[in-house]
Amino acid sequence: MGEYSTRSARERDLKDIAAIYSHAVDHSHATFDLEPPDLDYWRARLDGDHPGDHLLVAVDSDDRVVGYAYSWSYRPRPAYDTTRETSIYLDNSVRGEGVGKLLYPALLQTMAISSVHTAVALVALPNPASERLHVGCGFEKTGQLRQVGWKFGQWIDVAWYQKMLVTLP
Repeated sequence: MGEYSTRSARERDLKDIAAIYSHAVDHSHATFDLEPPDLDYWRARLDGDHPGDHLLVAVDSDDRVVGYAYSWSYRPRPAYDTTRETSIYLDNSVRGEGVGKLLYPALLQTMAISSVHTAVALVALPNPASERLHVGCGFEKTGQLRQVGWKFGQWIDVAWYQKMLVTLP
């Protein structure tokens, strides 16, 4: 197990982020994308247009990206502005090494500083490791939707998780 740290993503990280996500698209049901997005998609995530939009990376001692987590708009209507959806993806080489437990709290803290009231996350099921990570980071399972995604020739359920971050007036 190596030493890892977190920081805001930079332009030079986008190829590594895209590679981690592409692997998830091609080999897991953690994302419902069927084709990996291009680098312009990741540039838009990096340049988020809302103070609650964040893209953080976990890096090893050589500054190699081994995971990333991001927040973005939950829904486009203005009343949802203080609610952000989150996602986290890790390189397979660091699964089980505590990188998610380092990275996700860093994202949540950054969101709270930005006055995000509520974080929500969808977890495609089954995914016990992701469910444990969310619960371990203080999320509460608030619901489940059945058969909402079709990938790899099967229906996939999703669980909703929610974490209250800051109290706003």
